[in-house]
Amino acid sequence: MNTVRQLDRVVIRFAGDSGDGMQLTGDRFTAETAKLGNDLSTLPNFPAEIRAPAGTLPGVSSFQIHFADTDILTPGDAPGVLVAMNPAALKANMGDLPRGATIVVNSDEFTPRNLKKVAYASNPLEDGSLDDYQLHAVPLTSLTISALTDFDIGKNEAARAKNMFALGLISWLYSRPIETTISFIDRKFAARPEIARANVAALKAGHAYGETTETFAVRYEVPPATLAPGTYRNITGNLALAYGLVAAGVRSKLPVFLGAYPITPASDILHELSKHKRFGVTTVQAEDEIAAVGAALGASYGGALGVTTSSGPGIALKSETISLAVALELPLVVVDVQRAGPSTGLPTKTEQADLMMALHGRHGEAPMPVVAAQSPSDCFDAAIEACRIALTYRTPVMLLSDGYLANGSEPWRLPSVADLPDLTVEFATEPNHVEADGTSVFWPYKRDPETMARPWAVPGTPGLQHRIGGLEKKDGTGDISYDPDNHDFMVRTRAARIAAIDVPDLLVDDPGETANVLVLGWGSTYGPIGAAVRAVRARGVSIARSHLRHLNPLPKNLGEVLASYDKVVVPEMNLGQLSAVLKSTYDADIVGYNQVRGLPFTSQELEAVLEEVVKNV
Repeated sequence: MNTVRQLDRVVIRFAGDSGDGMQLTGDRFTAETAKLGNDLSTLPNFPAEIRAPAGTLPGVSSFQIHFADTDILTPGDAPGVLVAMNPAALKANMGDLPRGATIVVNSDEFTPRNLKKVAYASNPLEDGSLDDYQLHAVPLTSLTISALTDFDIGKNEAARAKNMFALGLISWLYSRPIETTISFIDRKFAARPEIARANVAALKAGHAYGETTETFAVRYEVPPATLAPGTYRNITGNLALAYGLVAAGVRSKLPVFLGAYPITPASDILHELSKHKRFGVTTVQAEDEIAAVGAALGASYGGALGVTTSSGPGIALKSETISLAVALELPLVVVDVQRAGPSTGLPTKTEQADLMMALHGRHGEAPMPVVAAQSPSDCFDAAIEACRIALTYRTPVMLLSDGYLANGSEPWRLPSVADLPDLTVEFATEPNHVEADGTSVFWPYKRDPETMARPWAVPGTPGLQHRIGGLEKKDGTGDISYDPDNHDFMVRTRAARIAAIDVPDLLVDDPGETANVLVLGWGSTYGPIGAAVRAVRARGVSIARSHLRHLNPLPKNLGEVLASYDKVVVPEMNLGQLSAVLKSTYDADIVGYNQVRGLPFTSQELEAVLEEVVKNV
């Protein structure tokens, strides 16, 4: 009989060849964990190649999940459990494992040929190199094939179900239910019932193996987390962002139009929004990035909430049309799910290196608001905020996410629809200016005195004909103007109206208000910064933290906040882009901490940095 031991948290990494189904395995384990009520955070990590050579290091795909009985902020710094489906998966991930970690390997794959592919001189399962770990060598492939001998499928097809066997085993080991996965398999393979039954059998066989084998003497449980009351679901950043756009359309009573071209890691937003026609969402997969943003801007001109989604390379292509949106002063939401660059860079890895492009990456003086999401579930709120600014102030808005947020997941408490902001728009319906001779006319650039937004007139509204285009507009009338003074006025006005956008003051978490050091972040550094600050405070160190959602315009109290601390540490997954903005704008002692490895920060590395800064103040 197995001993059951309670743990407060676990970090598991599933790793294998990109054809081994590790993303699906991790996703199903996440769904099981969410159903039990644990707080969780995930980090999928997969190669950019469509299909790297089987069994090689470039082809390794992994999925890490951190789950706990308390609220957590990151997918975990290092896995306490590694499930490795082949030698490449083991070798690629060994550097991240702490001593004493549990390793479950598919021993069937440790053949001389596979060991040679990754330059193992000897078999690590036999040479003693893993003696410092809790090693469980399990013949996952042969056990799976044996469990499926009665099914009318080939040997190779049976072997492909080994990820379900592994999932069943780890689900048993960490007391996860498997009913939700069985239902998922039945739905996924509804058209191929024999394959569905085989995968369910493999899943149950893995669960039974854990229960009957003497290999695992201890079974683990992680109690549910105590979360704020409400209805929760597990959600990825891309899914949350898509839902935020749908919600913004409902709350504004406008049709949502998405013009997009597929690009990693933003494509899932297009895929999701295409499912929601019943909410007035239209999606167009354009022939290229330029056509996509052009269609979205045209939809905005026609009275819709225009949205375009992409990543860094695509945003660069869209820049001319975004500049046109700045000149036309029309609402447009531009979503940049950042990835590691430059150029094609590391398409499946994460980075925060598009901030300067978001702030300045257009020709001419073309300022636009910039909003950044901070966690997968926060992508919902960030999307609504971007839409609020776009619709209220008649401007394109850049919404920054990144690959870590897009593909990572966490529990999301469903908001009450009544609590979402009212985004209702009033279109221009009649002339708004009287000429000297008493004639009533429509001036497309006559501004609201509070927001400085121009009126939004839907084409075809009687009497509201007006000219659009890329040439400079005359103030008020919108007529083409080459007058130098008018151009100077319009450039300054466009800048002033963005600077005057009403954004909330920056909130600071400074218990006791005794800290001399502030940690200031933006975007997906929110989780690692939060975890690091918690750990530092637990050791009695006083430190403050704050996080920026609005990067243009910056909160009006930011200068005052920065001046309140002797040093401000700014961790970023770039070479110091926010730090450069702050140094050029405020008189503050900014200490940048930067990395561009294609991976999020670990909280442990940030802990060491923060303690060193505090010690030297």
